[in-house]
Amino acid sequence: MADDYLVRIGGLIRDARKHRGWTQTQLATELGTSQSAVNRIEKGGQNLSLEMLARIGEALDSEIVTLGTSGPSHLRVAGGTELSGEIDVKTSKNAGVALLCASLLNRGTTTLRKVARIEEVNRLIEVLESIGVQTRWLNADNDLEIVPPAVLDLAGIDAEAARRTRSIIMFLGPLMHRLETFEIPYAGGCDLGTRTVEPHMTALRPFGLEVKATEGTYHAHVDAGTQPRRPIVLTERGDTVTENALLAAAGHAGTTIIRNASPNYMVQDLCFFLTELGVQIKGIGTTTLEVTGVAQIDRDVTYAPSEDPIEAMSLITAAIVTGSTITVRRVPIEFMEIELSLLEEMGFRYERTEEYLALNGHTRLVDITTHPSTLRAPLDKIHPMPFPGLNIDNLPFFAVIAAQATGTTLLHDWVYENRAIYLTELTKLGGQVTLLDPHRVLIEGPTRWRAAEIVCPPALRPAVVILIAMLAARGTSVLRSVYVINRGYEDLAERLNALGAQIETFRDI
Repeated sequence: MADDYLVRIGGLIRDARKHRGWTQTQLATELGTSQSAVNRIEKGGQNLSLEMLARIGEALDSEIVTLGTSGPSHLRVAGGTELSGEIDVKTSKNAGVALLCASLLNRGTTTLRKVARIEEVNRLIEVLESIGVQTRWLNADNDLEIVPPAVLDLAGIDAEAARRTRSIIMFLGPLMHRLETFEIPYAGGCDLGTRTVEPHMTALRPFGLEVKATEGTYHAHVDAGTQPRRPIVLTERGDTVTENALLAAAGHAGTTIIRNASPNYMVQDLCFFLTELGVQIKGIGTTTLEVTGVAQIDRDVTYAPSEDPIEAMSLITAAIVTGSTITVRRVPIEFMEIELSLLEEMGFRYERTEEYLALNGHTRLVDITTHPSTLRAPLDKIHPMPFPGLNIDNLPFFAVIAAQATGTTLLHDWVYENRAIYLTELTKLGGQVTLLDPHRVLIEGPTRWRAAEIVCPPALRPAVVILIAMLAARGTSVLRSVYVINRGYEDLAERLNALGAQIETFRDI
């Protein structure tokens, strides 16, 4: 019995390592042991202490084998049931993390309303508190108060928490206005190093920031006398790159023009917040931003980020795949219009209310009621584009939707090198998904979903896609190691259960 248990644990470790993209040698190096020892562990041939299990879990950023942590690690899904009822879309995760980083610009008190209490936010709060920022949850509505110190303590930064959030790179823009030299960790396990930071440097170098990425740390130095002499042209229209440029420009007393800026939802929320701090921004929602900053920002402000269009798409997808009638309230329609138009072409039937404004006073919302629909494959391939095109993060949901449709659908995920690969996990649930290359998958439908046990992919959206497919699969499925879902969604399983899903959270150990 003990040997069987070790084999099972070894298999989970092996799957988590492969999902991370590591070899046995790379894991061995991280653990300070040998490749042969890792091989024995994965085959169930070596006893494991609680300390070693915890170290493996930390190295793989996986809750499969992490002990003593709060929250669920796995989900057990009894699928094949229809959903019903109403559900509100929560505020944007990506806006929330950007606004947490932006709060470093403000020497006054920042209050953010209805912040998504997800793992990504929790990690950023841990980092902020470690450098002297005081944070306090004010109420059950998840309003968050942020009070900065007079002097930030970068020497005390929580490196472990920082390495578990990719958002840490957005500290560069605000910190360059407070410190001439500083160091921040970058996400653990990242082999991209300098290449990851280079688009950001294109945006920040005109303000005098130079960064070297070595040994898991960004080493930053600021030449305070440097200022942009011409418009900043971003080499990629990335969301976080645009946000970093905005944060740098917001603390610069002159006027900065940013071209090829992302006009996506989280960037707009950041712009609206910065205007509350006294920053003047022209061109919000376009690819050219004109920013007149403020050298010393000291205001007590309250701001409410808008709802998350990716979560809205997740909920609508769950309704489509399970053939359900539900009402998804507070959908940010201006960031969903292309997706809904494409779904209409595929045969999706739904109703929507008149538009109304989000709490930020700018973003347009609607309520959407879904109806069971007979879907057909689209005539053309489905591919994402920068806003106002189909959202890059919404593309994976069309994999499970296309699997419901009659015909063949081609998905082209040109942005990410490996994300399309994870969509092939749907084959374990009965989907017919063929990987053509690292960016393209071919999907045949309709699908008779079947239950399966799957280790959660490390990519957030494909992980949720698999969970949604499990809702449609008759029988009991298991999705293991769901930390990545908790990073981007607040209480997703519990909220789906409120609509009639049957999802149980559990741990092995």
